Amino acid sequence: MNVFFSKRTGVVSAIAAVAMAGLVGACSKPAEAPAAEGAAPAGGGTLVYLEQQPHTSLYPPAGGFYPNGGILNQITDKLTWQNPATLEIEPWIAESWTVNDQVTEYTFKLRPGVTFSDGSPLDAAAVAKNFDTYGLGNKALKQPVSEAINNYERSEVLDPLTVRFHFRKPSPGFLQATSVIGSGLVSPATLARPFEELGDATRIIGSGPFVVSSETLGKELTLTARKDYRWGPVRLAHQGRARLDAIKVVVTPEDSVRIGALLAGQAGFIRQIQAYDEKRVQAQQFPVYGAATRGVNNSINFRPDNPLVADLRVRQALLHATNAREIVQTLYSANYPQATSVIAAGAAGHVDLSASLGFDDSKAKRLLDEAGWLTGADGLRHKEGKTLALTAYESLPQPQNKEMLQLVAQQWRKVGVRLDIVAGDAGSKTLDNLDPEKAPVYPTMVGRADPDVIKSQYYPGNRNALLQKGGVSDKVRTFEDARLNRLLDDIAAETDRKQRLALVGEVQRYLIDQAYVIPIFEEPQVYAGAPWVRDTTFEAVGRPSFYTTWLAPH
Repeated sequence: MNVFFSKRTGVVSAIAAVAMAGLVGACSKPAEAPAAEGAAPAGGGTLVYLEQQPHTSLYPPAGGFYPNGGILNQITDKLTWQNPATLEIEPWIAESWTVNDQVTEYTFKLRPGVTFSDGSPLDAAAVAKNFDTYGLGNKALKQPVSEAINNYERSEVLDPLTVRFHFRKPSPGFLQATSVIGSGLVSPATLARPFEELGDATRIIGSGPFVVSSETLGKELTLTARKDYRWGPVRLAHQGRARLDAIKVVVTPEDSVRIGALLAGQAGFIRQIQAYDEKRVQAQQFPVYGAATRGVNNSINFRPDNPLVADLRVRQALLHATNAREIVQTLYSANYPQATSVIAAGAAGHVDLSASLGFDDSKAKRLLDEAGWLTGADGLRHKEGKTLALTAYESLPQPQNKEMLQLVAQQWRKVGVRLDIVAGDAGSKTLDNLDPEKAPVYPTMVGRADPDVIKSQYYPGNRNALLQKGGVSDKVRTFEDARLNRLLDDIAAETDRKQRLALVGEVQRYLIDQAYVIPIFEEPQVYAGAPWVRDTTFEAVGRPSFYTTWLAPH
């Protein structure tokens, strides 16, 4: 199996007075009338980008958290580029590659002359070091394995510009995995640092079009264009250094402040526009971008290790007590399609399971009765001295998650089930979400444009959304679904595309048949930009790239 490509082708809130003053330079261009749509791209200027949350870790496999990925996308390159329009894998740092017939060996030929921002070469040895770390982890430095890489065995440096990767079993998802944020290439010096040091952006040395020039942890950082950069994805029309001179990333938690700064011209681009604010922004002729994430949908997941949701009939009842259509129509916009399965309609292998997801509160009540949960004088379901009362922590990264859970709680209350929604601090939330007794209900999603995404979400060794045995949680007592795990393993190793997608369909059906998951909506990443901020692009799962971005006169 050969594949060849040629070379041809300050927190703005309580300290608003100070921080907003610093944002006035959002675009260091003279104030002029907006440029005509046909204006030629121009170089220079500083873009102010307002992010809702601070980044946590910039170890690339931790880049799935969008504030992390939004930075890594500017400072790292990948071996390959997934075309967001076609989802095809195209050359980037690798100019060509071959895959053996068993899909257990991948050989990449690298572009010459690529360097990290510290001047060290991005050669075969550096690429090998990256993927040995991402594929195997580094226990001494507490660097975890990437969820995007399956069955990894070792690397082999064939010559300074050729590297081969070996796998224990077939790994059909690896080529796409070389294009994801979790496979961003960093210098060997960066990989020599312990995981706890990699939250400091100034310590991340990549080969990307921007470098981190300064950072105030948790508040803001500045990225400056790398003047000698000349190795963007080969199919892009723009090559050479980034058009912008710099990007100033400012953490701005308050939605209203981000939008106000944008509309006032004090910021050029912002992330996380709530659905109820979209019309306000568009009314001022500011574009809203609803970038698809193409992965596992925004869903409610159950932890069957908790006795209250161990009974299939209880989970089925709650699935049918959930009115996803009402949730989407009440809280969201057209950028948030109602889910028709576990994965998005645009994801490979999607199967429309709408008929199995129907809202039917009468059926929900009947199932709860059959399970022995009877309605008491307080209107709640009781059984053997216990009340059917569940808990979920709100998830800040998910849009309007608290409001969504509150609406779900209202719907479940109508069939006699109480859902308590807890805010919690970051520490308690992280620990309690690993305990099925404390968090039997878990809202989450994950984006990735490859069938392996469903394994990333549900496999015990990955995100383990259902909390099975064998994952990072030591609180799980007995729950393990061998059939589900076998199917997930098969997806990661099946080399026949038709068979692989059939397995993806089987997993979706199984997750719904077991009522492990209640899909709610397809979650986008929603951004807004000033009309003079041009040519911002988004990767296949919705993170922005400012490599081609330029600022029109305004």
